[in-house]
Amino acid sequence: MRLPQEVVVLFRPASRTFLLPASLTALAVLGLGACDSGREAKPAADGPSVIVPGRPGEANRTLSAEDASGQRADDDSPNSADVGYARMMIQHHSQALEMTALALEHAGSARVKRLAERIAAAQGPEIATMRAWLKAHGEQETGGGHDHAAMPGMATEAQLEELRAADGKAFDRLFLTLMITHHEGAVTMATDVKAQGNNVQIEEMADDTVAQQTSEITRMRDLM
Repeated sequence: MRLPQEVVVLFRPASRTFLLPASLTALAVLGLGACDSGREAKPAADGPSVIVPGRPGEANRTLSAEDASGQRADDDSPNSADVGYARMMIQHHSQALEMTALALEHAGSARVKRLAERIAAAQGPEIATMRAWLKAHGEQETGGGHDHAAMPGMATEAQLEELRAADGKAFDRLFLTLMITHHEGAVTMATDVKAQGNNVQIEEMADDTVAQQTSEITRMRDLM
């Protein structure tokens, strides 16, 4: 039996994917059944191609439908964005710990001191977690050519010197101003890695950072 011309297109090898109306697809199935009712129909070897987006910095790949269906959906191998986030956030959190240590000595408000204690209690363990993550994936804590001073929200050395020299209410206001900016930078970094990274654990850490530090930003603005 000769198939209609519209159906033959489905089985003609091609480098592009053709999207046909449902009516033609049904016609193809009926035609195959009529032509070869004595054999069980098998899928055509030349199925539609599938474009698989590459990770950041990588080109897209073209796979057959069979190969694409065999790709692991749970592959969360770290990419450069994941590694860079962990490295930079260790440095980012380390500066926050330096600032909170100053608050315990120089802050005039008991509420500011309690806030500093909460920040330190959260970010200290997070640094340990990110260091362990890097080690588990065979990555060094430093590397990648990141300019830590240019990370979002980082206080300059001049600002830190001013903070070290302040006391009482003057310290409180400067500490809150710098820490709000610091937290906003961390939220920016976490949002970026959620969009660019590939590792589930890093994504979970980024989610925690966004939730926790957004809440603390609101608390600090109230204290201002």
